[in-house]
Amino acid sequence: MTKLSILFVCSALLVACDKSEVGDVSLGLLTTKDIKLNTLVDPVVTGVTCHVASIEADLDFSDPSDSSIACRQTGEITPDMMLQIDRSKSGEVIFSKSKSVFFKNMKIRRIFDEGSQTLMYVSYTTKETEGSFKHSLSTVPLWGTQAYKAANSQ
Repeated sequence: MTKLSILFVCSALLVACDKSEVGDVSLGLLTTKDIKLNTLVDPVVTGVTCHVASIEADLDFSDPSDSSIACRQTGEITPDMMLQIDRSKSGEVIFSKSKSVFFKNMKIRRIFDEGSQTLMYVSYTTKETEGSFKHSLSTVPLWGTQAYKAANSQ
């Protein structure tokens, strides 16, 4: 077995270990790049689930920076959950994943827009690519939740 074959088998086994992966779309027979679909439940606001699509290149030193995120309310969002989140303008990182051996990471940050009572989730990479930082945004309004009612009754 060649070194390249061993590397391919090992990387395939490691990728298969990702428990958050819910989908895998091949980009063709002649490429090692796939679109990976992962699920992420917000660790504090557990009533929010995000789905992230990103390209992974199994045999490259760096994955492409492009990603897409969609977050939805999938359970209760309570006032207690909202009391635990970072309410600063920069919010807080709730997920991070290495995308390169050269210090590039994909991060997901939660930011709360108090005025519209909306949670914003931004997916971005920490290394500039082709003149820009790649990012994607999804929002989850608190309208109709216990957290919204509590915030507006004060």
